[in-house]
Amino acid sequence: MANIDYKALAVLDAVATHGSFEKAAGALGITQSAVSQRIKALEDASGRLLIVRGVPCVPTGLGQRLISHHRNVRLMEAALDIDLGNRVSMPEISIAVDAASLATWFPLALGPLLSPPRCQLDVRLAERAQALHMVQEGSVSGAVAARSEYDGHAPSGPVTTALGAMRYVCVATPVFAGHWFGDGFSAEAAQLAPAVVWERAAMARFLADTVNVHGPFPHHTLPLSPALYECIYGSLAYGLLPLMHIASALDNGRLVDLAPGSYLDVPLEWHAWELDTPFTKALSEQVISSAKRYLLQP
Repeated sequence: MANIDYKALAVLDAVATHGSFEKAAGALGITQSAVSQRIKALEDASGRLLIVRGVPCVPTGLGQRLISHHRNVRLMEAALDIDLGNRVSMPEISIAVDAASLATWFPLALGPLLSPPRCQLDVRLAERAQALHMVQEGSVSGAVAARSEYDGHAPSGPVTTALGAMRYVCVATPVFAGHWFGDGFSAEAAQLAPAVVWERAAMARFLADTVNVHGPFPHHTLPLSPALYECIYGSLAYGLLPLMHIASALDNGRLVDLAPGSYLDVPLEWHAWELDTPFTKALSEQVISSAKRYLLQP
């Protein structure tokens, strides 16, 4: 594709963002026929399929690389406008963040980025495997993701920066703890009491390290979400929750620490492509500095 049609790339980006030709047309203020024609012209020029037509429409691998190229060019154009003293547009920057970070420290990193607004921030909820895939394919510029002791392979290309560790504490309500753990947090009790987990491996690791339980244990599985919190606060189960999010509940007695002195520390990392623009630099700097303030450091 020697001569890339950047207006057509903007259309491709809109189709991928909105999931349909019709919605992309509405967002761009053009006809659906014009959207179809520009996508077809791009596909004819590349000789490859760029959008898989469906509900929703999704970009192919090459389509996503072209979209990432288009977004990076927009970021560089905005940076050039700054250098020239021109009115600066607000480019969109997409990042992926894990659920625990979104619920705790990550919102504290947004203020300097969004006030005054310097970019349009698109934050997507994603855990490790999906987040790293999104960085690698270029659908996001960066990602906050847990480091896995079982999978030390980070995607090639993006720069990886250690952020610190998120500490999880094993908790329950006093009512639940009194019923199931009246004689203490033991292996026998943990093999009978229902847990609620967002990731089975995390609880399995905690039980193995704390009470030497290896193998099956009764548990419900829910995303790290209000539903999981309600399960614990409703005295339906015990589980691992981020200490940052439950410190006040431990202080006021709504929750109790089932295994004082034992916890699960999950290291987090920032994966980001190195783009020489003030927007992406500010994003990385703010994410890293905020994480180092609020997460546990080595």
